[in-house]
Amino acid sequence: MNKFKASFFAGFVQLVYRLTLWVAFPVALLVLAWRGLREPGYRARVSERFGFLPKTMPTGCIWLHTVSVGESIAAAPLIERLLLRYPERRVLVTTMTPTGSEQVLSRFGDRVEHCYAPYDFVFAVKRFLRHTKPCALVLMETELWPNLIARSKAQGLKVLLVNGRLSEKSAAGYQRFAWLVKAMFGSLDSVACQGDEYHQRFVTAGVPADRVHVVGNLKFDLNTSDDLAKKTAALSNAFNGPRGRVFMAASTHPGEDEQVLEAYTLLRADFGNLICVLAPRHPPRATAICELFLAQGFRVTRSSELDSGGAAEHLDVLVVDQMGILMPLYADCDVAFVGGSLIPRGGHNPIEPASVRVPVITGPHNFNFTEVHQQLAAAGALCVVTDAPTLATEVGAILKDATRQQLMGAAGYDVVATNRGATDRTLAIIDEQLALLDG
Repeated sequence: MNKFKASFFAGFVQLVYRLTLWVAFPVALLVLAWRGLREPGYRARVSERFGFLPKTMPTGCIWLHTVSVGESIAAAPLIERLLLRYPERRVLVTTMTPTGSEQVLSRFGDRVEHCYAPYDFVFAVKRFLRHTKPCALVLMETELWPNLIARSKAQGLKVLLVNGRLSEKSAAGYQRFAWLVKAMFGSLDSVACQGDEYHQRFVTAGVPADRVHVVGNLKFDLNTSDDLAKKTAALSNAFNGPRGRVFMAASTHPGEDEQVLEAYTLLRADFGNLICVLAPRHPPRATAICELFLAQGFRVTRSSELDSGGAAEHLDVLVVDQMGILMPLYADCDVAFVGGSLIPRGGHNPIEPASVRVPVITGPHNFNFTEVHQQLAAAGALCVVTDAPTLATEVGAILKDATRQQLMGAAGYDVVATNRGATDRTLAIIDEQLALLDG
């Protein structure tokens, strides 16, 4: 009787979730259309989001879902290892954003299969799975969707979460809807999470304790390519020529660009030849950012406008409107602010600048990278500011103190080097699950 009640309740929960999705279906279409007006990339390949895929898509792939740019970059070393380890299988990499799609295509080309992941409607997920017939689904970080996981398990896939993280806020939210997500968490075959605090939260959420493994953060295994120095020198020559210092603000959001502008204006009083490099989280916002700085009288150049044959003359501000050049720009700057942190977005990846020995500054909202920030701050590689004036003060203090700048950069690099190895540990877990399939 208890089993019957449990089964009935589970079925009822699934029904409620599916009905909720159908009610939200028109909203999803409107949101997609609205995004398409702002970012043309959202107007392309819309059918893929509902499970309609190219006929050339092969079956039997290892499916890895990376969501957007950050996850795609973090997953890159793991994808490379999967390509080497399983040459007989294709690897399918899905994203949800156009910028993530661009990142995958530019990094891997035709070495992997690629399309957008389906929205969590049952009809879309079933059509996607029917077409691709993957052998396993590897989800990155926080991408947990009830129908996606349930239908994948129903088709016999191994479902893994890698580089898993679960913030305190998200964990509390899942607890409020435990009746909906408990079965989803219990269906995960393995969770490779970033740290001990996440381990306990996944267990509390419903993942059996023996399936949760602490392996570290994949983002520490960032591959600084052999030609990084060459790319950095080329960019330096293109936008700098002979120049002074460079302050970089990366992965910024609306509400932060204005604060960066205010901080840069304050800094120019002491550093007349200081260049500001601003890389918005979403490159299509470059036009609005250019207008913001131009209105204050600064001389602005887009990264796509750089003359590769010589320096851009009389440059104050470089606005990044391209993908794939963030690391060379980090390597060429003197101090970096990492955005999504002066506003409550949870912050973006501070490991990238730290890996190239650059002092890191963030705002107070860092819940997406709690452990990373704690390690970098404890090592003296990262400092936290609260607004534009404190950002200007901290940047200025670092620029004036060459010894501090060097020590912060070295400390950050050491933290990154110490934490490498998550890719190997994650690959071992994937190997184990695939072996169970083959066995």
